Amino acid sequence: MSTFALRDSTTMLRRNLLHARRYPSLTLNLLLTPIMLLLLFVYIFGDTLGAGLGGGRAEYIAYLVPGLLLMTIGSTVIGTAVSVSTDMTEGIIARFRTMAIHRGSVLVGHVIGSVLQSVASVVLVGLVGVAIGFRSTDATVLDWLAAFGLLVLFALALTWIAVGMGLISPSAEAASNNAMPLILLPLLSSAFVPIDKMPGWFQPIAEYQPFTPAIETLRGLLLGTEIGHNGWLAVAWCVGLAVLGYFWATAKFSNDQK
Repeated sequence: MSTFALRDSTTMLRRNLLHARRYPSLTLNLLLTPIMLLLLFVYIFGDTLGAGLGGGRAEYIAYLVPGLLLMTIGSTVIGTAVSVSTDMTEGIIARFRTMAIHRGSVLVGHVIGSVLQSVASVVLVGLVGVAIGFRSTDATVLDWLAAFGLLVLFALALTWIAVGMGLISPSAEAASNNAMPLILLPLLSSAFVPIDKMPGWFQPIAEYQPFTPAIETLRGLLLGTEIGHNGWLAVAWCVGLAVLGYFWATAKFSNDQK
C-alpha cells in the first residue's frame, strides 16, 4: 500500500472510530444480544443443558462461552453493514469522490474499524463470561495466541461480507435485515448444544456452515478439547469468506463510482 493510500485509510479509520464513539447506541444494542443470550442460557437453562453434557452449570458455561464469542463478532459486524449503507445513501461518498482521496481507503477504514470494534466487543463478552464462572485453565500461551488470531481472522472475514451487504442495501434498515444471517447462523450451529444432540435432519445444517468449525476450534484451543479437522476448516471458511467479501465489496464500490 502506498503512502498516499495508507494516509487516507488511516484518516477513514479515525473517522469511523469517532463515529462509533459519538454514536455508541448501535454497537451497544448489538452487543447486548450475545450478553443476554449468555446470561439467559447459563442461569435459566444452564443446569439442564449442563446435565446433558454430563456435568452441571459450570460445564455448560465452559461449553457456551466460545460460541458466544464468535456470535459477538457476527452481531457486531451488522453495525458495519448499517454504517456502510448509511455512507452510501446519505451523500458522504459522493463528496469523497470529489476529493483527492484514495478510492479504496473508505472501505479499508470501515473494515479495520469494524475488526477493532469486534475485538473490543469479544473482550467485553469474554469478561462477562469470566465474571459468571468461565475458566480456561488448560490453554497455553500458544493456544491463546491461536485463539486470538482465529477471532481476528473470523472478524475480518465477516466484516468484508458485511461491507458487501451494506453496499447493496438501499437503506440502513435494509442493511440490518440483509446482515441478519450473521447473527442467526450461530443459533443454528454448535454454539449452544453439541451437533450429535440435535435431530438427525438438522445436523447437516449445523455442521456445514462457517460458525461450527470456528466454534469447535476456539473451544478446543480454550478448553483443551479435540479440534480434529475443524481447525483447517475454520481457516478455510475465514479465508474463503474474506476473499469473496473483498472482491464483492470492491467490485460493487467501483461500479457505483462509475
